[in-house]
Amino acid sequence: MISFQRALALLVFVTGCSGPGLYGHSPRYAPLPDEESAAAGVREYDPVMYAREPEEWKKRKSSLFGVVTSRTPGAGGAAYLTVTVRRLEPRNLCDSINSDDTCRVTVSDRDFGAVHALVRLKPEDDVGEISLGPGSLVRVIGTFGQDTDAGDGGPILRADYYRHWPRGYFVTRADANEMRQ
Repeated sequence: MISFQRALALLVFVTGCSGPGLYGHSPRYAPLPDEESAAAGVREYDPVMYAREPEEWKKRKSSLFGVVTSRTPGAGGAAYLTVTVRRLEPRNLCDSINSDDTCRVTVSDRDFGAVHALVRLKPEDDVGEISLGPGSLVRVIGTFGQDTDAGDGGPILRADYYRHWPRGYFVTRADANEMRQ
């Protein structure tokens, strides 16, 4: 007879091995549970509409995907990121139709301008081989502040939530030549 602790450990192992995992290995984008909660009621950043109505955009939470071009120390110990805004593709690219493990979160190869974000990094994203830095993909959910970047005048998003894909853990639409869908 199997013990309760052993059954619980087996259940955790089995559920941990299924699904898209931290980096979204599935044919379609799969938000993490805490990401779904953070994204409830937010609107996707639209640079054209933001330029037309910045005060309206500052009143509620926004979400964006972007490739990091720069990371510097920010106020209060946060990381100050500059990202090129990308569109999340409706379907992820995969190397094989037989294995979700070959699928990668996919964003547009074209960027839609730069945005800055203040993000409090988790320790595992702060330093190390897969730390958040230039070339990483991030999804940032938060509120635009009243201030703008001193260098380019771009908007600054103060993150309440972020999700990070290290360099090489995501692809752009340009990779469609090498990958199957």
